[in-house]
This record gives sequence, C-alpha cells and structure tokens, in this order.
Amino acid sequence: VLAGVSFVLIVILIAIIIGELTDEVLKQSALYKLLNRFAPEIVIDCINTATAIAYQDIFTISNEVLHAIDRLKNEEAKNEELIELTEKLLATLYVPQLIRHVQILYRSMQEVGTKIYVKIGTSGTGGMGLNIPYTHSEERPSKVLLSKSAVAGAHTLLLFLMGRTPDAPITKEIKPTAAIAWKKIGYGEILRRGKPIELVDCPPEKAFKLDGKLELRIDDEKFEKLNEPLRSVFIDTGENGLFSRAEFETLSTPGQMEYVTPEEIAETVIFEIKGGNTGHDIINALDHATLEPTYRAGFLTETALRRMRELEKQFGVESIAFELLGPPRLSKLLYEAHLLKLAYESMENAAKQDPKDMSKKCTEIILTNKKLRSQIISIGIPILMPDGKTLIRGNEIKIPPYRGENCVDITPEKINQWAYDGWVDLRVENMEIWKRRFNQIMKEVESIPPTDTSSRFVRTREYWEDFKTINEGKIAGWILDREEHGMRMKS
Repeated sequence: VLAGVSFVLIVILIAIIIGELTDEVLKQSALYKLLNRFAPEIVIDCINTATAIAYQDIFTISNEVLHAIDRLKNEEAKNEELIELTEKLLATLYVPQLIRHVQILYRSMQEVGTKIYVKIGTSGTGGMGLNIPYTHSEERPSKVLLSKSAVAGAHTLLLFLMGRTPDAPITKEIKPTAAIAWKKIGYGEILRRGKPIELVDCPPEKAFKLDGKLELRIDDEKFEKLNEPLRSVFIDTGENGLFSRAEFETLSTPGQMEYVTPEEIAETVIFEIKGGNTGHDIINALDHATLEPTYRAGFLTETALRRMRELEKQFGVESIAFELLGPPRLSKLLYEAHLLKLAYESMENAAKQDPKDMSKKCTEIILTNKKLRSQIISIGIPILMPDGKTLIRGNEIKIPPYRGENCVDITPEKINQWAYDGWVDLRVENMEIWKRRFNQIMKEVESIPPTDTSSRFVRTREYWEDFKTINEGKIAGWILDREEHGMRMKS
C-alpha cells in the first residue's frame, strides 16, 4: 500500500496515526472533510477497512527491517536504509491506524449530527474458520489473512463501544459470512491489481532446471511475450475481483465459502435503517448476527454457471483459474483436473488408467498446447515436468511466495512442498493421487443405498453427472472438503 509513497509523507502519516488527535489533525482528515461537506444524517460505510489496513502486510515489512538490521551488523547496509524501513514499519502498524480511523469517524459524525451509522464489515474469511483453504500463502491460514480477521474483529469492538456512547449515532454493523457476488458476468481481459494479465510463454526447450536456487521473480525479457492479455469468461465479484467459471464453481459448492448477493445485503441495511430487526446487526447481537449463504444465491448459482458455460462455448475458451481467488493450490488442482479432463473426458475413464499413462498424456498436452500452457504459467502457476527437475514457468511464480528475498534454496523436500502448494505436478506419484481420488469419489457414491432418496446426501451420482465428465470446480471443492478439511461448519 505504501509503495511509491515518499518517506516525507510516511513521516507525516506516522505523526497522524501515532500522535495525539488534535483539532488540526482531525480537520486535515479527508474523512472529516467529506462528512462536513455533506453533513449526512445516515452513513452507510461499505469500505472494507480491515482489508485496507491488514493488506499493508506488516509481516513482510518487519522481515525487511530484520534483514536490514542483519546487513547493518555485517556492515553491508547504511543507517539510512534501516531508518527508512523502520519508518515504513511504523506507518503500517494496524492498531494505531484503526484506532485513529474510528476516532476521526466518531468525532466527525458527532460534529455534523449524524443519526445512524451502518458498517458493512467482514469476517475476513468469508465465514470459514481457521481451516480456510482460500489463502495466498504457504501458511494456512496466512498471517495476513488472520490479520484481516483480527482487524475486523477489533473494528467491530470499537464500533460496539461507539454504539454505547451517548452522543454517538445509532451504530450498526452488518457482517456477511460468505463471499459477495456478483456484479457482472462476461468475457474479456482478466485484470490483476487493475492491470491485464499479460500472456508469456516458456517453451519446453527453454524450461528452467531446478538446481541451486529458485528465483521467485525473473525479468520479463527472459520470456516470450505473446503481446496479448489473458482473455476468458469471468464473473466479477466486485472487491474480490474476477473469478473464473471453475473458481466460482469451487467457491459456491456445498461446504465451501458459498456466497450472498449484494442486493440481499442492501435490503438488510435498509430494513435496519427503517427500524426493522433483521437479527443481523452485529453490534446488537455479536454472537448471532452473521448473514449466511442464502437460498436466492443458491438458486441463482446454476443460472450464473450456465451463462458462463454458454460464453465459454461462444468464445472457444475454458475458464479454469485466474489465481485471483487463491490459494495457488486451488489453481493447481483446477488445472490438473482440467488436464485429466482433456486427456480422458470422464472420471470413470480416468480412474481406470495407469498413473504412468496419465502422466504421459498430461505432459503431451502441456508440450503441444501452447495456449493452455501460457495461461497456466502467466497467472503464476509453474508446471513441474515428470522428471521432477524441470520447471516450465513464467516471470513470476506464486509458490513459494515472495518473502523479501528473490532467490530461495532448492531441495527435494521443498520441491515436493511447492508442487503440493501451487505447481501443476505432472509426476507419476501425483497421478497416483488423482487416480485414488477418482476411485474414492466413485466409492462414496456407490456406498449410498439405492433406496435412499432423502436429502441426506449431496454428492450423489447425479451430482457427479454419472461420472461421464470431470467437473473441475466440483472436484476441487471435494478435495478442499475431504483432504484439506476446509468445509465450513456453520451456515
């Protein structure tokens, strides 16, 4: 967040968030000026404050400070470098920023006479627990993600206190515990951090050897630029970005994050403002106020997926993964399932194959399908070849994640871990895992009594389309449930 910000401004920011809240500091605030300009009686705050604060990533900055200290001890760095990094660290401290934000918010609304304040908050995990499988990190869950939840929780408690303050506005918080979707379904350029994902290619003959150190980021000049952006079918979920059809299908499978529509959130807010009691006001009932996945969203899921499939056929693409939902492991699983789908068409056919043949066929697809290969590596997912020593990759890889150092040591153990976390793995041993998965899924279905037509079972033969295809999203959802133990416990 602070990238590109001058250190003069950082010093000023430190003084604002750590110093005393004087009238001068208050009146210089953009939030104060906004509220004074319009003097609203009702404020509906949809800014995801916890994300804005926590994703400044105090952990990465802290590691940079520690590395600078070590370099300074070894006389490899100057005092100025450590000073600048320390100032940057101070400017990213979560709690002082959050406290100052709420202080300014309270004082500003008090001054202009705001009557009702409604915050659209977050749980940080879309309602899932510490076993959440959606995280852009080797850790599960990542420290940054837990920071988001921690900041969100701290924010709720500060708003809880504001709601108990006599001269404060009536304070409410609506906290969705599901993904929020959707804004738009379409076909076009896939954006990451506001910019199109540019396609690059790594021809097999130029594949990198896994020896010595692994560079996490490499200059673009070393790769073949295709001079075109990644284009595919997407569903726009607003703040969370663009998801592929398969990613959205994974997200919305039973037991995963699922979702709630923005219209339902808006209706809840309006009803609360009018004096209704929805039971979803966190400030009023911290323990029982979450807005769970809804019938409407579930009803509309197939509509969204059907439209995305139609667009896939129209534009001749397969919408598999953009690496915007996270984690890299999900993208890896989706593309591995897709490769097996291209190779064998159906689950029942793939389950009969020899893992060596599975590895060989998937490798042939990677070697001959330049478009698919470039899409995979362009989103940061490298491809580990069957020898376990050759890597087809793009200029940036998501796993291992960047931790302040661009090169990391390579060991067989690390290769196995990286392949598990976020590399498309074409090795025979991984194909053995996929064969075992397919057989386990089929065995689960066979264990359902034919006479049981109750609502007990979700993943039935019909759910798996009689094993006549390989549905990437459903299989990924099953893996995250069964293998990752990432199923949500509460609605």
